[in-house]
Amino acid sequence: MHPLPLATGLSLNRIDVDQFSGPLPGAADLYQYRRRKNYPVPRIFITGSTDGLGRAAAGALLGEGHDVVLHARTRERAAALSDLAPDAAGVVTGDLSSAAETRELAGQVNQIGRMDAVIHNAGVYLEPSRGTTADGHATTLAVNTLAPYLLTALIDRPDRLIYLSSGLHHGGAGSLRDIDWTGRSWNAARAYAESKLHVTALALTLARAWPEVLSNAVDPGWVPTKMGGPNATGDLEMGYLTQTWLAVSTDAAATVSGGYWYHRQRQVPAPQARDQAFQDQLMDRLAALTGVALFLAPLRPARS
Repeated sequence: MHPLPLATGLSLNRIDVDQFSGPLPGAADLYQYRRRKNYPVPRIFITGSTDGLGRAAAGALLGEGHDVVLHARTRERAAALSDLAPDAAGVVTGDLSSAAETRELAGQVNQIGRMDAVIHNAGVYLEPSRGTTADGHATTLAVNTLAPYLLTALIDRPDRLIYLSSGLHHGGAGSLRDIDWTGRSWNAARAYAESKLHVTALALTLARAWPEVLSNAVDPGWVPTKMGGPNATGDLEMGYLTQTWLAVSTDAAATVSGGYWYHRQRQVPAPQARDQAFQDQLMDRLAALTGVALFLAPLRPARS
């Protein structure tokens, strides 16, 4: 059975074509048809779904008929999802600055069922101070680095992983010695850049360690969201559509691993993110900070 391509990057089997007259169906029509026929529909979990890129990605995927699990920091924040929730596969809550709530969040996701893809979208930007979470960590580190690491370790392994990075990760290179900002004077921009370097390195590490999983990082650009601000000049639509494309598309270009993407174009990440020694050191550091080992054995070098 050979699939016919659709413009969205989905595919339509020839056996399905006979069910339609006229033009080929769009993505939403195809998924609604497959639902009626009890065909499997991809299920995607998106962290930080209440606003910005995460909400936009959720709306796009729901519009195509996918099963989407939404996330809000609190039950109060979940009220912002009232328009999306009726069509969603579930709404889960948890504050990603808290290790306990992040663990509980992973449990909620696993109770819904295995995800086909997870988009690690949630994050904080320029925190005015280091802050101290309930676990004693810097807020930027906890939300942007430790939470994606914990969720990756605790959520049943999906087929695809997408991590929201930033072009600013190029400015985050340096030692991991004071990753939690306990000795340095606080620098919000530097802390953010480091956290995005960490999550980019995490995505590339997983591409090396889990060859059966497609793991990628995405730079959405400087886009006009609550985080980016009203003066941002980037393309908001391409920012979130790159995430959704990597999550569900069957395009050959999207079904790859170990990429760093900007507007569906593969880019070159910072050298340290690609350095396997740095990746291994980072994984050891994150395991020590969270008490959760993502890998039970030393990672093997990638094949050349």
